[in-house]
Amino acid sequence: MKNLKKVFIITGESSGDKHASGVARELMALNPDVKIEAVGGENLKRVGVKLFSDQKKMGAMGLTPKVVIDHIFLGARIVNYLKNVFKPDLVLLVDYGAFNLAISKRLKKAGIKTFYFIPPQIWASRKWRLNTVKKNVDKVLTIFPFEGEMYDKAGVQNTYVGHPLIKELPEKVDKREFFLRHGLDLNKKLVAIFPGSREFELKFLFKIFLKTAALIEKSRKDVQFVVSHASNLGNDVFERFKCHYKTIKGENHALLSVSDSLILASGTVALEAALYKTPMIIAYRGPLFFYMVYLLVRSIKKACLVNIITGKDIVPEFLMFNAKPKKIADEINNILDNQKVKMLQLSGFDEVEKLLSDRHSVEEAAKIINEELLKS
Repeated sequence: MKNLKKVFIITGESSGDKHASGVARELMALNPDVKIEAVGGENLKRVGVKLFSDQKKMGAMGLTPKVVIDHIFLGARIVNYLKNVFKPDLVLLVDYGAFNLAISKRLKKAGIKTFYFIPPQIWASRKWRLNTVKKNVDKVLTIFPFEGEMYDKAGVQNTYVGHPLIKELPEKVDKREFFLRHGLDLNKKLVAIFPGSREFELKFLFKIFLKTAALIEKSRKDVQFVVSHASNLGNDVFERFKCHYKTIKGENHALLSVSDSLILASGTVALEAALYKTPMIIAYRGPLFFYMVYLLVRSIKKACLVNIITGKDIVPEFLMFNAKPKKIADEINNILDNQKVKMLQLSGFDEVEKLLSDRHSVEEAAKIINEELLKS
């Protein structure tokens, strides 16, 4: 094979695997003479990437001592493999900040060129991480338009490629068909609960969300609830919580698009919901120690991406001790009943869509990587 180029991709969660698979697909289309291996999941495997390690367990249980130790050993294995066996022309880090920033130091020492797609949200908290990026990453491929100024000031090479969700998000599904297929009542409003994709998140939030749903049910009869079952979680994960609501697995985007309102664990799902124009609240509760540390290191006071991008309080946030069933239930009822409240959110969602690029993020990233490969 003529002038074979090698790229190694490192992801740590299902969303990163999905975005990375898009980059890999586009890169292989641009350059058939490229060999790609990765730490990844089913999406990367599906587009023909050979997995060095499956990412499935990397983000499953939160920041426990076992996870930290496993990550340290995995990082050592990866770098040893890259230095002595695979010898890539370029490593692409995708999201998963804690692990990828740590491994970037080892990659730098090994003399391996490193790009970072979907970098950590340094602008939101722990700004000292910018120094780690500056020292160890050759180029950052940013997804928010405001990130470039920060990297420019720090002297970090960067290119704005746009947010992958803009082009990757599936079309809205037909609401009637979805309701009939899942045995839902077309005459009732649908509130979907997204308790998170990690068992760690469920432990702290799901009971609160179930109590919220019970309060709403008690106050009105025109609402039904469905729980989103993340595809990476086991089939029996909700049994321990005695959840009696219908669960739907593997149809997150469809559920986001047909719901009347959403109860969400804080995360990227809020941005997806905004692009589907579905009103929501977001909540977070976790170990007190970690939250206290977060308060010390954060650079902004907002948690929801919609609020961060717009700089406005568009989506109600219920964090830690403020994440109480009665408060959340009152806000959901307000969204369902008050057209003005709903329209204020929808107006904010329109603003988010305008602020984010209409570029095809994974195509742009693949082009930049291919240009770099052609130089060597």
